[in-house]
Amino acid sequence: MSEITVNHNEERHRFELLDGGKVIGKAVYREYPESSSPQRIFYHTEVSEEYGGQGLGITLATAALEATVADGVGIVPVCPFIKKFVRRHHEYDASVVPVSPQHLQFLDSALRRA
Repeated sequence: MSEITVNHNEERHRFELLDGGKVIGKAVYREYPESSSPQRIFYHTEVSEEYGGQGLGITLATAALEATVADGVGIVPVCPFIKKFVRRHHEYDASVVPVSPQHLQFLDSALRRA
């Protein structure tokens, strides 16, 4: 295993966990444009099975959420991993936006178009 890093791949709407140049995990989101303030809906997070049990999901979530907060964007935690993570890390409380039916409808529509 080489150096593990996190990259924000805006074009693919995800934060990527990298081992060297190899993508070994991702936190995938969609920007929610239907709000007066910017929001990012996190809907899927995964780490390759061969890298499991090393705390890399926490590394990925922390980097993704820190970047989101730094960008002044609200966190909409649809993904079960991100939802659990923000429940345990109260430093994100001010940035968490409760999931609404409108968020879910938007996400469903966006994913069908993709």
